[in-house]
Amino acid sequence: MSSLEKVISNIKTELMANNKIRESTHEDMRKATSLSKQSILLIHQKRIEDAEKMAANARELITSLQKQADAYPDIVSGGMLSAAQQEYAEANILLTLVKEDRFVTPQEIKVPPVDYVLGLADVIGEYRRLALDSLRYGEIEKGVRCLEIMDEIFIQLLALDEAYMLVPGLRHKSDASRRIIEATRGDITLEVRRKSLEDELKKFTPPTAEAKGSRKRAKAKK
Repeated sequence: MSSLEKVISNIKTELMANNKIRESTHEDMRKATSLSKQSILLIHQKRIEDAEKMAANARELITSLQKQADAYPDIVSGGMLSAAQQEYAEANILLTLVKEDRFVTPQEIKVPPVDYVLGLADVIGEYRRLALDSLRYGEIEKGVRCLEIMDEIFIQLLALDEAYMLVPGLRHKSDASRRIIEATRGDITLEVRRKSLEDELKKFTPPTAEAKGSRKRAKAKK
């Protein structure tokens, strides 16, 4: 074997090994993203324990991917890893808010600040869904609380000031978040007004026959 042939052979071996690592990590990124999405869905279904399990499984994959990224920075990097970490951050932020009414930190879930911030921005959309679910079940106070959390996240994202421009994609997500918040505010305002009107009308609605009968029985017992 000539010296050049040997060099090319070694390069081919290295390229094939790198490609195997790339394929494996891409598959893990897709799994981590899917697990995080499932965790979010389970939170909306109020299956918190199952959501925690999904988030824990995603954490194992994210941790492994981060180690791979340190070992092979030229192979394991880019948009897919960032997207997986954003989805993972979103799931954990939402889960901690629902369970403990507090914001988990980037250090706790071990994600880069940029991916944490982008995941946090997406939580606003999930809280709209929680707010609408609350309104559907007549739990207006819960809906109002959801809106308060949405507002808090949005305000704090804007407070990044000059660092705001250092987070790629944040402006687009913030614009979408503003529309989501205003739509939610409108939905809650309409429901509050509807409930207020309904309560006022009840004051002037004649009692039903059943209600009259109940009153008579109550008086008879006295």
